Amino acid sequence: MAEPLLPASLADFAGLARAALPPEVWDFVEGGSGTETTLTANRAALDRVAVLPRVLTGVDRPRTDAPLLGRPQAMPVAVAPMAYQRLVHPDGEPALAAAARAAGVPYVASTLSSTRIEEVAAAGGEVWFQLYWLRDRGMVADLLDRAHAAGCAALMVTVDVPILGRRLRDVRNGFALPPHVTAANLPGGRNDLAHQGTPGVSAVAVHPGAVFAPALSWADLAWLRGRTPLPLVVKGILDPRDAARAAETGADAVVVSNHGGRQLDAAPATATALPDVVTAVGERCEVLLDSGVRGGVDVLRALALGATGVLVGRPMLWALAAGGRAGAEAALALLAAELRDALTLTGCADPAAARHLRTTTGG
Repeated sequence: MAEPLLPASLADFAGLARAALPPEVWDFVEGGSGTETTLTANRAALDRVAVLPRVLTGVDRPRTDAPLLGRPQAMPVAVAPMAYQRLVHPDGEPALAAAARAAGVPYVASTLSSTRIEEVAAAGGEVWFQLYWLRDRGMVADLLDRAHAAGCAALMVTVDVPILGRRLRDVRNGFALPPHVTAANLPGGRNDLAHQGTPGVSAVAVHPGAVFAPALSWADLAWLRGRTPLPLVVKGILDPRDAARAAETGADAVVVSNHGGRQLDAAPATATALPDVVTAVGERCEVLLDSGVRGGVDVLRALALGATGVLVGRPMLWALAAGGRAGAEAALALLAAELRDALTLTGCADPAAARHLRTTTGG
């Protein structure tokens, strides 16, 4: 009997994940909002970015290591915050955090993790905590205190979710969380709405509507900056004016993100928005790219467009679904190998050199 083929790229994990997951869970992971225009645009925009290789540079074995938020990492990549990871594998967030630790990259733990932040931080290496702004300021303060006590190395606040985008796959499926998956960081009872399945209603959208604060403001961000000594990352920036103001408010980094095409289905692709954001912030803070990253060449593209690094999301859920921690470790090892190949082929000794490459979208 022939041995199963091992994934040769991150994209190969998608088919394995789809075969392993119930259809409604696959739709939750893979879907976007509305007609999924922005979801599709993310990939198309990255595919249009051509990078001009440098030749005769004498590069033989490039390094992939680069700093993020002033701390050395094995590559300029962090695992993006993603909710409810026990939906795709029983080991959930601790398994993916452990894989990130083994790969030498940060893992970003979501407010809506299905495992408490204390357990995730214990399993991971460098863990950042992602904060959704809640209606109860006391609960926000409690989450911050817990993240600090757990040893989180940075705080990432997501600013593009005043409400959850209308994700039609979940609506059509009447999607609700199974009993064993909860929003483990929130007090008991707060996530009950997410488990109440109703035809034509996404329960996972009803729950955030009840607990998230839709009127997050710059004053709140300033309060947050004053409340935490950790590096502050602002995720969900597309307009360069907002990027500039985030830098002025004390952000250490901004993440150019459209939430993986899951929020406004008229938002631009992140690769399209990235260069203007980089120009707007100058040297005042780092700029990370999120949404649509599917491999090492995409990391190279982001660096060449001016980003400091990237967040990688869905491919890590595919790998977790396909093989648990081992699957996630394999995916991150592939990503590192792809990045090393891309640096070699463009004559770059390291990711810093890739930021000096030129790009074109002319085909």
